[in-house]
Amino acid sequence: MGNGFLVVAEHDGGHFKKTAYELLAKAVELAAGAPVSAVVIGGDGAGDLGAHGATKVFTVNGPAFGHYSPEAWVAALQAAITASGAAVVLAPASLQNKDAFPRLSARIGAGYATEVTELSAAGGGVVARRPQYAGKAFSTVQIQSPVALFTVRPNSFPAKPATGGSAEVVALAVDAGAALTRVVASEAPSGDVVDLTEADRIVSGGRSVKSKEGFDTLIRPLAAALGATAGASRAAVDAGFCPHSEQVGQTGKVVNPTLYIAVGISGAIQHLAGMRTSKVIVSINKDAEAPIFGVSTYGIVGDMFEICPLLTDELKAALR
Repeated sequence: MGNGFLVVAEHDGGHFKKTAYELLAKAVELAAGAPVSAVVIGGDGAGDLGAHGATKVFTVNGPAFGHYSPEAWVAALQAAITASGAAVVLAPASLQNKDAFPRLSARIGAGYATEVTELSAAGGGVVARRPQYAGKAFSTVQIQSPVALFTVRPNSFPAKPATGGSAEVVALAVDAGAALTRVVASEAPSGDVVDLTEADRIVSGGRSVKSKEGFDTLIRPLAAALGATAGASRAAVDAGFCPHSEQVGQTGKVVNPTLYIAVGISGAIQHLAGMRTSKVIVSINKDAEAPIFGVSTYGIVGDMFEICPLLTDELKAALR
């Protein structure tokens, strides 16, 4: 298809994020034999990307690429597109790419679709499906420019097992230009919980948990029992029950897990915008008329302070 695919392989702590494998699997499926390459910014190795379908991996290194900066990232992406000759570029819909890809689109004159949840081949090109209006509607997008840019929500496609292949590694020399920003320090998150944007299971609490203690004794134990990541509504974050890094919604993180459990969350449109595309939504709320039930796969009407401990105990027993 066209001149093949280029996948932006993000990494953290020396390990590729699972989005790299998800996008490579989809690229190989859509490419139907056309070349599939990857680009790694701020990393000097291909790792196991070759075993997951990449035939060539472009690396971009240097002091300017150790941390995200829009000027450096756009220059690196443009260089990788030129070197690969790719017609389709797939990247995770991460904070960095949400900032870099609009700039990249303007610089190279390429069409751009963001927050994509489905991709298919049609008419010699790639057709994308993406949610709009907080997930109330979906649009179908086909890009006509020679290069098509797509950022994809994590968990949209399954990753495939490694096949044992290898990739040619090509180091690109990229001029990042004059840096307009400078990173003075960085702080790694504590703990080993999967980040919300990549989590396969999420348990979120709302303001109805009443306190930080309520959040820590209801939401976190239930999430731990499920092997899930804890999330929260904006109201819970604003009330100081949990940090902003755990906020799901329009002003927080957009998530796309297989399972989303909403505890004491009414279902404001701003929250739905961040989690409506979850595969299975389970809601626990004592208000039977809460809007969250309108988008839920399963609903439990009852007191969360009674239901959550029971669920936690049953899950621990079942998964023991």
